[in-house]
Amino acid sequence: MARSNAGTKGVPRAEREQQILAVASLAFGTDGFAATNLADVAADAGISKPLIYNYFGSKEGLFAACLDEAGDLLAGEIERIARGDAVGIERGIRTLDGMFAVLDEQRHLWRLLHDRTAPPNGAIADVVSHHTQRIDKLAHEGVTELLALAGDTDERDISVMTAAWLGIVDSLMDWWVAHPDETAAQMNDRVTRLFTALLTDIVRGQS
Repeated sequence: MARSNAGTKGVPRAEREQQILAVASLAFGTDGFAATNLADVAADAGISKPLIYNYFGSKEGLFAACLDEAGDLLAGEIERIARGDAVGIERGIRTLDGMFAVLDEQRHLWRLLHDRTAPPNGAIADVVSHHTQRIDKLAHEGVTELLALAGDTDERDISVMTAAWLGIVDSLMDWWVAHPDETAAQMNDRVTRLFTALLTDIVRGQS
């Protein structure tokens, strides 16, 4: 008798789910939610289409599971860096470095997390909201530390700078994903140079 946690052809369910998620994440991240066909995902994963419905319930359920895994990967890395000893702009650079590192071989996950063709409500929206809140909280914490170093504790200054920082991160990641020839290491060096040049210019202007 087959074990209750077994998938098809003796493959454990958890392992089979990960195989499906890997194939589906690549498909969704490459073609977008609207253009992705579950029959193609099933074929690429070497399984039947009904098995996807058995595991994830629907196309939306599969996409939500892919989103949750990608969001947890990214937010988890940012949280890991936040627990370190870096503060101020160094924490910001390390955060970007960590994001580049975890996404270097799977940049489709960034596109997956920002897919405008995905349904804007339901389980998908709930997953997006959950991980967005995690990341926004960490950004607010980092900016609060950064401004505190300069003696600025104004809540609106913190709010404005948090929004600006999140915009900078999104822009840098979008640019990087659009330039697949740029490695994570090269991007980290580039960001470090840019931030160093910017801060040096600011300090020079204040002296």
